[in-house]
Amino acid sequence: MDPIIHQPLRLKIMAALYAAQQLEPLEFTRLKALVRATDGNLGSHLGTLEAANYIHIEKGFAGKRPQTRVTITPLGARAFRDHTNYLREIIETVEPEARGDKRDEN
Repeated sequence: MDPIIHQPLRLKIMAALYAAQQLEPLEFTRLKALVRATDGNLGSHLGTLEAANYIHIEKGFAGKRPQTRVTITPLGARAFRDHTNYLREIIETVEPEARGDKRDEN
């Protein structure tokens, strides 16, 4: 388990960025809508992920408007895959037991 990614909002952020890694970077406003966060909450969690080198934040301008774009780093993608594999292992360990229990009831 990755304690940085495990936090629910950060898990959502990483999932969105992982899914978008072959596309354009996600703009802050789009990411905010995807994970249903406030500006401050999203900004705080992005800071934590950036400090871990899991994401890259690019600040610039679109015309006169400030624009923040976020991408997952190779380290972040690997950490996300490892974390999801950890969760899959738990599920796969429990599923055979659950199927066995249902068969015993019949």
